[in-house]
Amino acid sequence: MQNKVIVITGAFGTLGRAVSHAAKEAGATVALIDHAPAPADEFTQSCIVVHGVDLTSEEDGRLAIEAVVGEAGRIDALINCAGGFAWQTLDDGDLATWERMFTLNLKTALVASKAALPHLIASGAGAIVNVAAAAARQAGAGMGAYAASKAGVMKLTESLAEELKGKVRVNAVLPSTIDTAPNRKDMPKADFSTWVTPAELAAVILFLASDRASAITGALLPVTGRV
Repeated sequence: MQNKVIVITGAFGTLGRAVSHAAKEAGATVALIDHAPAPADEFTQSCIVVHGVDLTSEEDGRLAIEAVVGEAGRIDALINCAGGFAWQTLDDGDLATWERMFTLNLKTALVASKAALPHLIASGAGAIVNVAAAAARQAGAGMGAYAASKAGVMKLTESLAEELKGKVRVNAVLPSTIDTAPNRKDMPKADFSTWVTPAELAAVILFLASDRASAITGALLPVTGRV
C-alpha cells in the first residue's frame, strides 16, 4: 500500500472506516467518498475527503473521482464499501425494498467503478475490490432483496474481471455477518464471537487491493469468520 492512492466508498460507515484506517497504517494515501457529512476528527482530516456524494448518480460519481485525482494525481485502487441492508419477507414486504437494495448495493459499485476505470487503467496496477455477501450464495428467509443485489455485485465483479484482464484486477469479498453495533442491536441473542470483525475483513480487502494479490482477479472470496 506504500505510496498508493486508495479510494474507499461508503467510507464513513463501520467497514469503510476500518478499511480506511488499515490502508492509512499501510502507507497509502486514502480518499474517503461518502454521501454523509464528513466526521470532524483527526483521522478524516489526514485523508482526502469528498462528502455529499450521491453514488447512484453517474455525474456525482464522476465528479467525486475527478476531485480525488485532482488532489492526489492518480488512483491505484477502488474499494466499494457503500451499500445497505434490509430484511423482509416478500409476503410482508414491498417491492420498493428490492429496488432500494439494488440501488444501494449494486448501482453504487457500478457508478464508482465506471468513473474510476480510466484512472485505474492508467495506474498500470489498478485494482477494484467489491463487497458482496455470503448470503448471495445461499439466502435465508427475508434475505431475498439483499442477497439478490449482492449476487449482482458478484456478477459485476466476474464480468469486469474478464473485461479488464491484464489492465485492472477486480475481486470481491463475501462476508457473513459483520460484527457491528447495529448488527448486535438487531441480533442481541447471537454469538458475536463467531462474526467477522471489521478489522479482519479490512485486512482481506487490502490484501486483494495490494500488489501481493497481483495474480488474483475474478475471485469471490468468502470471509465468514467462525460462523
